[in-house]
Amino acid sequence: MTDPAAPLYFDCDTGIDDALALAYLLASPEIVLAGIGTVSGNTTAAQAARNTLGLLALSERDDVPVAIGRHDFLTHEYDGGAPHVHGDDGVGGVALPAPAHPVEDGTAADLLIRLSHEHAGSLEVLAVGPLTNLAAALEQDPTLPSRVARVTLMGGAALVPGNTSAVAEANIANDPEAAAAVFAAAWPVVVVPLDVTMENVFEESHRDLLASSGSPVARAVAGMLDFYVDFYEPTFGRRCCALHDPLAAAIAVGRIASTVAPAVPAVVDTTDGPGRGQTVFDLRGQRAGTVDHADANVRVVLAADPGFPQHLAERVAGA
Repeated sequence: MTDPAAPLYFDCDTGIDDALALAYLLASPEIVLAGIGTVSGNTTAAQAARNTLGLLALSERDDVPVAIGRHDFLTHEYDGGAPHVHGDDGVGGVALPAPAHPVEDGTAADLLIRLSHEHAGSLEVLAVGPLTNLAAALEQDPTLPSRVARVTLMGGAALVPGNTSAVAEANIANDPEAAAAVFAAAWPVVVVPLDVTMENVFEESHRDLLASSGSPVARAVAGMLDFYVDFYEPTFGRRCCALHDPLAAAIAVGRIASTVAPAVPAVVDTTDGPGRGQTVFDLRGQRAGTVDHADANVRVVLAADPGFPQHLAERVAGA
């Protein structure tokens, strides 16, 4: 007997790698996509919702509720996103169909709290943008962690440089105060940082598989990735891209295992100095083997199963 599919709430700032992660979730029988909240990050929360609804329309999935979350961050305003990475519309200029259903009346925080009651104890949360919506939900309902099975998030850097500063990764750097609140809450958190996402690379052969697929969503994402690899080509020296959000999605659904993922004390730097946005994981003792701290609720993924890019391409393409 197979385990029942787990309900999952997806919080995203739907740019290009978010779109690939969403396509992966829609193709994953391990989970039921219970709801999606959008947040400003790669683009505005409102534009992210339009992108999300367009992808759902392509997938003929009008059953997934989508709620718009926070436009601004906890302590400062949204700063314009990353159009040089994701395009002015967040999806590289690829045309998406009109939404098949409207956004929810409430906020993303409202949706998350409602789903936590509907699926108390079994709800998985996957967050691949700034953590503003999760922090807002915690402030609105401090009992939320007691009803959430696990939070998996893409963000941070443990043993490698950041991508928005020497030490900070973009999702955490956009709203360090929100990330600090999420780390401090009493729920299990799995952090999928740059350490592993930069090591998983989508090649042109993978994108070709999506482009030749019979899936409208796969073909649309392949078009978006053409813009995304333009950004990453100077980093890798070839036309390919890192798999930030999709890897977090695969770890959240349980299809890709974390092979090195110690539970350690973790904090976020919320000061205004050069370390702002840094994720600080206490990895002392790791040279003697993975050492879990009994009282640590944050697990940081330092290595994962190989073969993810091919698995991702095949699952999204329906191969």
